Amino acid sequence: MTSKKVKVQMSAMAKREEKWAWLFIAAPFIGFILFMAYPIAFALVASTSKWTGMNSLWGNIVGFQNYAKILSDTKFWKAMGTTIIYMIGIPIGMILGMLVAMGLNRKIKGKRLLTTMYYVPVVSSLVAVSILWAWVFNYDYGLLNGIYKFLTGSHGPNWLGDETMVKVSMILFMVWKGLGGTVILYLAGLQNIPRDYYEAAMIDGANMWQKFKSITLPLLSPVTFYILITSLIGGFQVFVEVQVMTPSGGPNYSSATVVFYMFEKAFTNGQLGYGSAVSVILAIIIFIITAINFWGQDKWVKNIE
Repeated sequence: MTSKKVKVQMSAMAKREEKWAWLFIAAPFIGFILFMAYPIAFALVASTSKWTGMNSLWGNIVGFQNYAKILSDTKFWKAMGTTIIYMIGIPIGMILGMLVAMGLNRKIKGKRLLTTMYYVPVVSSLVAVSILWAWVFNYDYGLLNGIYKFLTGSHGPNWLGDETMVKVSMILFMVWKGLGGTVILYLAGLQNIPRDYYEAAMIDGANMWQKFKSITLPLLSPVTFYILITSLIGGFQVFVEVQVMTPSGGPNYSSATVVFYMFEKAFTNGQLGYGSAVSVILAIIIFIITAINFWGQDKWVKNIE
């Protein structure tokens, strides 16, 4: 004997609520289609063309020629190498941020003022602070060389005019700009660690280093993982500071990043199809690195239980 399914009749109010529900669902879905899915699909198609923005996209399809040219271009690989070198600043910023956060986690006077001071660069205009630091690094009348000459009597290095020093300058600037965000995240993580763990460790006779190694560092690993992921993604997208401080890409293209290279090809040279291909390669690299980090997080990321 088979049972018949009883069809539930919806009330007028329920039908009205369902219509509103679909309306609220449709808004973000349409936004995703227009501002995410469509641009991604368009970039993929454009990357296989010689589109300049002024000619026909579909009439200039060249297949994978753009990708072959990119991978054989020495300027692309130089920009990629510089981008990776800049990421030296990521562990430096994370270590400094953790140390500062541990200092601010104590009961000290002016704690709120210090926290605000560290966070001000994060919310400041990137263009404005890049212009400010371009003056700081200026070879003839910059602040750093002025201090260096006052202390030593000799002229300081050409911070933005030397192939090596320009990389050092950019790393210093990026660490300074991102330090406040790292401090705030680590400070929140430290305040979330139960004090019971430290009290139990003190009873067992653990010293400061043992408490840091066995309690603080492991329980901050989720915060460290988040900072690492976001910093790596942001590190591959460095552009504004390079564009403002070294508009030509630095001496012998030594400060240019992958995004700077993409901007130069797409908007300076008018090779929008070529620039789209660079963006696709960059997106693939970011996706692979992010996926590897997520795959390996179970081996070192610990959660508070």
